[in-house]
Amino acid sequence: MNNFHKLFLPLLFIGFFSCNKQKADTNERPTYKVLKTTDSIVIDGIMNETVWKKAEARSLNYFYQAETKNEHQKTVYRMLWDDENLYLFFECEDTHIVARETKRDGAPYFDDCAELFLIPAPKPLNAHIALEVSVTKVKNDVLFLNDFEKGKNLAAKWYNPNYDIGVQIDGSINDNSDTDKGWTMEFKIPFNVLWGLDRAYPIEKGTKYMFLALRQDRNTIEGEDRSTTTIYPIENIEIKDVHQPDMFGLMELIE
Repeated sequence: MNNFHKLFLPLLFIGFFSCNKQKADTNERPTYKVLKTTDSIVIDGIMNETVWKKAEARSLNYFYQAETKNEHQKTVYRMLWDDENLYLFFECEDTHIVARETKRDGAPYFDDCAELFLIPAPKPLNAHIALEVSVTKVKNDVLFLNDFEKGKNLAAKWYNPNYDIGVQIDGSINDNSDTDKGWTMEFKIPFNVLWGLDRAYPIEKGTKYMFLALRQDRNTIEGEDRSTTTIYPIENIEIKDVHQPDMFGLMELIE
């Protein structure tokens, strides 16, 4: 990323943070309690650290299938944090594992994919970070700006933060002649990907951020059919899409 983008993107993002047009009350939004860990986490897609068993396990129960009639396949989500990083773990049942995208900032969301949308503030704003990763570790990471101009959104794909992914696959990829069992994905996201936007709401016990955890589930190799599963309901997803910050829930850092 050149120097212009390094300077321009943070300013653009901060500008959208300060120009909040959404007035949704978050007092009634559900909250996920993120447990702090002092253990060393190996990012390999294997949940063998004891602390993961202590993390809150939350099923992704809200299914949206406008584009397909895929079965409802189970997803369990967990989060942890320490002073430097946020950790995510997705456990996904999957009878047919599909991943075709190979380019960064392509469209891994049309494959089997895990996603996190994050706002480093306890209220919905016009901008959020979106991290989307396929089961083959292909990333699409953007700064998503809602209502950027004349009601149109903007996904700034110059944003390419460094974060670690571990995946385990129980089955075969892009082979529907057999029946797979599923996959897991583990994230290690350094808090420095927030570009200092966490200064208003620093990384410490009691801090709350808005977020949404999602899974894209694809069972066919051809086309773009998929189902979307979320941790919190997106009430008007048929009218818009999943990028609606006033539909996000809260995460709270606890010890």
